[in-house]
Amino acid sequence: MKKGDILICSELSRLGRNLLIIMAILNECMNRDIQVWTIKDNYRLGSDISSKVLAFAFGLSAEIERNLISQRTKKALARKRAEGVILGRPVGSKSAKTKLTGKEKKIQELLDKKVSYSTIGRILGIYRVTVSNFVKRHGLETQGTWRKQ
Repeated sequence: MKKGDILICSELSRLGRNLLIIMAILNECMNRDIQVWTIKDNYRLGSDISSKVLAFAFGLSAEIERNLISQRTKKALARKRAEGVILGRPVGSKSAKTKLTGKEKKIQELLDKKVSYSTIGRILGIYRVTVSNFVKRHGLETQGTWRKQ
């Protein structure tokens, strides 16, 4: 961006993930004489001192808000653990949908042509072990003795 341009964003907190990033972006914009306009709050920040103070205050409040959300989330997770709730995916369970879901026919055709797991993996853009696990899990047939059964 160059002098006189306008940077439009939904709100100041969307400019970065933390106060330092937001302040760096706003400082760079103000140094280059780029205005920052926010849609949600209808702010027009330029290179004047009041804009700098306002930008700092908003950036600080956004970081405080994110920290409060993080703390609430951590406390809620700790409370759930204390109550004995098991968080996350159940141990040993697998997702019904994988990278290869819907490609069973293609894999079976390649296996029928005696294409190796490594080659199938390269064709499909995945690792050999993923192909091997998928074949075992779905009971796909392998032809011949060229592969361990």
